[in-house]
Amino acid sequence: MSSVAVFLGAKDPVRPLFTEHVEKLGKAIAHRGIRLVYGGSNTGLMKRLADATLAENGLVIGVTVHALADREAPHPDLTQLYRVDTMHQRKAKMAELADAFIVYPGGIGTLEEFFEVYTWARLGFHKKPVALLNVDGFYDPLLQLLNNALVEGFIDPCGLDMLISEADIETLFSRLELN
Repeated sequence: MSSVAVFLGAKDPVRPLFTEHVEKLGKAIAHRGIRLVYGGSNTGLMKRLADATLAENGLVIGVTVHALADREAPHPDLTQLYRVDTMHQRKAKMAELADAFIVYPGGIGTLEEFFEVYTWARLGFHKKPVALLNVDGFYDPLLQLLNNALVEGFIDPCGLDMLISEADIETLFSRLELN
């Protein structure tokens, strides 16, 4: 695995736990020599992730949408920045550049990004691992919903089994590298 796309929010969280944890994630990515691909923003958790990765001499690629430039100015110190016209193009470019996906706690945009790459994997459009970084049980309700969909027959077991969920960064990377 030479690159990983991380989906996460461009806002600052209420609890410092998420900021501290995302900085650990950025350092872990850099220490492994893995290139970070993310939404390119210089705000919130996105900025913290990029800053932490860059501080450890990591490579950081941003993919931003022209229409977001006023609200989420691109990070000025990125290794490379791609500018695209639509959110769909942003996700497609990130998917093209990444060997795996990590979904960090975030809002509606983060969830939408997760469901798109997860759906693409399930449909066989890519064979890249998709992982939830389940910090402090943030994704437990989502996992419960997906398990309920399995029980009700809307998801088959292999669809759920392909999703990685871990709270610990080291364990998450170990599982990503096995795929």
